Amino acid sequence: MRDIEHLQTAAQVRGAARKGELTEQTSGLAPGFAQANLVVLPREFAADFLLFCQRNPKPCPLLDVTSAGDPTPRRAAPTGDLRTDLPRYRVWEHGQLVDEPTDISHLWRDDFVSFVIGCSFTFEAALLRAAVPVRHIELGRNVPMFKTNRPCAAAGIFHGPLVVSMRPLKPADAIRAVQITSRYPSVHGAPVHLGLPEQIGITDLSRPDFGDVVPVEADELPVFWACGVTPQAVIMAAKPPLVITHSPGCMFVTDLLDEELAVG
Repeated sequence: MRDIEHLQTAAQVRGAARKGELTEQTSGLAPGFAQANLVVLPREFAADFLLFCQRNPKPCPLLDVTSAGDPTPRRAAPTGDLRTDLPRYRVWEHGQLVDEPTDISHLWRDDFVSFVIGCSFTFEAALLRAAVPVRHIELGRNVPMFKTNRPCAAAGIFHGPLVVSMRPLKPADAIRAVQITSRYPSVHGAPVHLGLPEQIGITDLSRPDFGDVVPVEADELPVFWACGVTPQAVIMAAKPPLVITHSPGCMFVTDLLDEELAVG
C-alpha cells in the first residue's frame, strides 16, 4: 500500500519523486493539479516532434516545451526539474527500451528539448467530482492502455499507431464522461471510441499493451480516450537514436490547475 496521504500538492509529489520516495504511478495524487506525460529528445528531432504533436493534438496536447538544455518547464512548473521529479522514466535507444531509471540527471545533455504533454489523469479528478467512477483508481491500479489500428498523422521520422486508455463505464456514466471530458481538450478531451474495441484493433481487453488489467462488467462499455503514451509507440516505430519518456502512469505533476485547462 502506498503512503500517499501527504502528497496533496504538485510540489509534494515532485519532491517525493526527487527524493526517491515515490517510484510508482501517480494516478489520484495531488488532486486538482494537472499531470503530464514527458518526451525528451535531442534538438535535431525537436522540430519534427513538435510538428507531430501539432498534427495529433488528441494524443499529444502540448502543455509546455522547454528550451534546449533547460530541465525546467517554465510555464507548467517553474520550480520543477524534469530530470528528477517523475517517479520513473523510460530510456529508449533506436526504438528499444533499455532502462527504467528513477532519475535521469546522469543522462542529461545540453541539446535535450522536453515536451510536457497533457495527461488524462487530469480529467479523472473532474469525473470523480461528478460521481463518475474510475475503476483503476478504485482498485489502486494503473490505467490500461492499448495500441490501436488507427495511424497517427506522420511528421518527419515520427509515425506510428494511436494509443488509447480505457475506463469501463455504464452507459449513463459514459454519456456523462463525454460531456465532462469534452471540457478538457488540452488533456485529451472527449473519448475517441466507445464499446466494440475490435473496431479499433483491440482484440483482448485483458491484455493491455501498457498499464494494468481492469475488469469490464457485463453492463459496462469500455470507453477509450487518446493517450499520451502514444509517443512511446511512435518511438518504437520511428527508432530515433535516443529518447527519454515517463514510464506509463508515472507522470510529471505540474503546477497548472485542472480548472485552468477547462473550457466552456
